[in-house]
Amino acid sequence: MSFDGSTIHELAYELNNELSGCKINKIAQPESEELLLTIKGNGKTNRLLISSNASLPLIYLTSTRKESPMQAPNFCMVLRKYINNGTIKSISQVDFERVIKIEIEHLDELKDLSKKYLYVEIMGKHSNIIFTNSDNVIIDSIKHISYAVSSVREVLPGRDYFIPPQEYRISPLNVTRDDFMKILEKPTTVSKAIYKSFIGISPFIAIGICENADIDADFSTDSLDSGMKNLLYVRFSEYISDISSNDYKPNIILENNIPKDYAPVILKGHNDIIRFDNMSSLLEKFYSERNRITNIKQRSSDIRKIVQIHIERNAKKLDILKKQLDDTEKSDKFKLYGELLMTYAQNLPVGEKKITVNNYYTNEEITISLDPTLNGIENSKKYYNKYNKCKRTKEAIIPQIEQTQEALEHLKTIDASIMLCENEGDLKGIKDELIEYGYIKKNYKNKKRQVKSKPLHFVTKDGYHIYVGKNNLQNDELTFDFAKGNDWWFHSKKIHGSHVIAKVKDNEELPDHIFEIAANVAAYYSSARESSKVEIDYIQKKHIKKPNTAVPGFVVYYTNYSIVATPSLEEVKLV
Repeated sequence: MSFDGSTIHELAYELNNELSGCKINKIAQPESEELLLTIKGNGKTNRLLISSNASLPLIYLTSTRKESPMQAPNFCMVLRKYINNGTIKSISQVDFERVIKIEIEHLDELKDLSKKYLYVEIMGKHSNIIFTNSDNVIIDSIKHISYAVSSVREVLPGRDYFIPPQEYRISPLNVTRDDFMKILEKPTTVSKAIYKSFIGISPFIAIGICENADIDADFSTDSLDSGMKNLLYVRFSEYISDISSNDYKPNIILENNIPKDYAPVILKGHNDIIRFDNMSSLLEKFYSERNRITNIKQRSSDIRKIVQIHIERNAKKLDILKKQLDDTEKSDKFKLYGELLMTYAQNLPVGEKKITVNNYYTNEEITISLDPTLNGIENSKKYYNKYNKCKRTKEAIIPQIEQTQEALEHLKTIDASIMLCENEGDLKGIKDELIEYGYIKKNYKNKKRQVKSKPLHFVTKDGYHIYVGKNNLQNDELTFDFAKGNDWWFHSKKIHGSHVIAKVKDNEELPDHIFEIAANVAAYYSSARESSKVEIDYIQKKHIKKPNTAVPGFVVYYTNYSIVATPSLEEVKLV
């Protein structure tokens, strides 16, 4: 979810408690649309990160240091001139808008006490950081907006600062029951009626309010009876009451152990959450994790392109080889023609274009085409030569087809494992495998120390450990080096996926529900993740074998069991 009014409300409350009365010690502008304020007071040092980047606007306290450019940008210089060493008097939210107002006192050139405001607008592509005097006249802004860009509001030095009104939207903080009921008369879905009518309510929060009332967010407002409307108002009022009284329970909502969203209060229907003491630590964790995932995806795209190119090449090569193999299927016919001509056409002169003879294998007549420039014996030899050529071609092509099919399957397993990459070590494991099999060249100049990747490690509620290989090399290591003979091995049937190991406890039998949980994990870490049902093979590790010449991740087994699983990580926690 983007920063909505409730997130801003909590942030403003927390920042005011933490920074009010503290001095601005240092002002930096690490990026063109980003500020980093170092603030000292109350016996500690805080760093306030503010970004007006259109794709990721944010504000929170951070522990991260950032390097500043050698030449400070103009906006940074203006702030240093006026408010460096200034005291933060208060931090507040403007109405319920996505705007934070920082009030700062400082000494002017005449050593008189002066007041300035720093407005942080978290509004998507319209985000900005605006610096004004005590009369709300703009001194400068990190983004200058002229009428050529926006006819609604100019953001330029000398212009009055104001927040453009949001038509048809009202603040949720002082809504009466009658106001709320009128909103539910709009002909639209329930969630849309809420987030389209109130300032600072995001679609995610609107859906959460509906879920708290056990009402489908996509229901039409026309389908609501009076009881449902009353319950919806009660849940909405409870939400607003928590916000107004600063009773926050900030939490990150997980989906398959990956941060999906966050909220300032607990929303019904989201059990897999991580609680935080404050919104700043939540936001730092959430966006750093999102950035990490985004960066890994970007860095893995080059490897994925290489793998896709080799997949396409091997697929084309396989098609050509199969066509050539199909052509060799005529070899038996050529052999028969040569044999029949040797029997019946020894005295056939040059000049004949065809001959009809008896096929003594079927006792049927057969017509054979001839080369008129050759006699009968020479035509027979010609057909025998064709037969021998087809035979040699077939003997050469079959191993090539097997090798190409093996390479293609190997590449597909690598492609499937790319989606599991979570860090540099994971990418290195895949890159090492590609280097080992000659798909990319080794860079001998790059001697930088790399982090070794480890398999994923999950634990169930009753303490059983489940491990997942994230690439073929890890799959081999997990199955043949880590797993013991009585541990159970799981893998998606006839499709690409990770090796999954469920560890037994002290050679005890694995409980039935652990088989189901491990199968669900194996289904999730397969190329059929989006399917509702996936067939999973499982067998004890001692029955798994690996051929000597097999590629990483390839195993053979015979006496396996099978189970139909649902791709899910709901019953496990990542360690």
